[in-house]
Amino acid sequence: MQVWSASCVIPITAPSMLGGAVAVRDGRIQHVGDREWLVGMLADNGVPFTETHVDGVLMPGLVNAHTHLQYTGMAEVGARQYANFPEWMAAFDVVYDAGPQDWRAHAAEGARMSLRYGTTCAADVVTDAEAASALHDAGLHGVAYWEVMGWENTAWRERGLNTVNAQLDVMPTSPGVGLSPHAPYSLESAPLLELPDVARRRGMRLHIHLGESHEEAEWNGGQRGELAELWKSSAAGSYTQMRQGGGGFSSTQFVDQLGVLGPDCHIAHGVYMTADDRRRLRARSTAVALCPRSNRVIGLDAPPVAAYLEEGNMIAVGTDSLSSSPSLDVLEDVALLHEIAREQGYRHEDLARRLLHAATLGGAHALGLATGHERVGQLQAGAVADMVFIDVPVSDIVGTIEAVACHGAGRQVATLISGQVRWARPDFAELVGQGKEAAL
Repeated sequence: MQVWSASCVIPITAPSMLGGAVAVRDGRIQHVGDREWLVGMLADNGVPFTETHVDGVLMPGLVNAHTHLQYTGMAEVGARQYANFPEWMAAFDVVYDAGPQDWRAHAAEGARMSLRYGTTCAADVVTDAEAASALHDAGLHGVAYWEVMGWENTAWRERGLNTVNAQLDVMPTSPGVGLSPHAPYSLESAPLLELPDVARRRGMRLHIHLGESHEEAEWNGGQRGELAELWKSSAAGSYTQMRQGGGGFSSTQFVDQLGVLGPDCHIAHGVYMTADDRRRLRARSTAVALCPRSNRVIGLDAPPVAAYLEEGNMIAVGTDSLSSSPSLDVLEDVALLHEIAREQGYRHEDLARRLLHAATLGGAHALGLATGHERVGQLQAGAVADMVFIDVPVSDIVGTIEAVACHGAGRQVATLISGQVRWARPDFAELVGQGKEAAL
């Protein structure tokens, strides 16, 4: 038995505690509770154990609910600031099309960076097959989503289904495989209609970019009749065709009509969302992965964080890739979401707690990993022992949670996956297995 203790333990699925501890055996959490109680209970029962303590915070490993690890080598694109989505896309295409890329190596480097920042589980969107094994090779939990884009209706009907099924057949099955129809503007209606069925017949998760660009917002002056009537006309060929014809429906309304959304689906970005769009997400039990730093780099507006929180939407946190974000540190996005929510008028004292929930259990929910034998994003008996130590000052519980949410970025001390240390600061690494207290 290995006992990991800290000045403050934040289980997410139970009240936080000062002076807490987590007991782990065979990669799973056995007990969570007050350190004195837990250590005493093990001693009373004659259970031998080794303890490692940190003067900081212990919490579930972070879940990066939207990233593209294969673009880690495109950091030069994400290091700049853009005026709008088309400008960023042009810069992206220049680098992507410049020549052969070692997508496998870039994705592997992204996985290593993720571990350094306390991420233990990720939704990794894969565009090039060489990058498909990054999560598996690094021992990370999560889902590798095969991305599908660029299909027009005619080509799709001729060969699309067979092509995608063949691509899915060669994806690594561990830790998990999903399907990602890229976006409403990059796929016409036939593939958008059929891809969710492909995923659901295979028992796979779905993930789609939605509400990321200005072009996906609702045009209040362009509504023409009922959305359901759209499918009776030739304007239903694609979202782009509908918009060019003057239709004002948002991309969320469009894909909802096609049956894309659901409890087995989560979306990325969700920036340009009306109250009706957000209602649709709630009605379909569809979570949204917010990536505010990526939105800022690309020149987009901030996501409606306060509205998502006030209205009760399920939210998660993603970094996106280094092609549009300064780092793969989920806690940097948490800090920015905190700032945005306050600027948008969210005044409740639970903000930091809810954002840490989004960065852990919220992401696990989005990936279908919040419950069951392989559950993550929580410190709970029977859950997979994915954890992160964070070196922030510990005061009272509320103040400590606030410190993690607002100032925890870059202060990760150690990352554990299935109870094994996968990354650690040098001053922590030499303590592991020695039963010594870490005065960090």
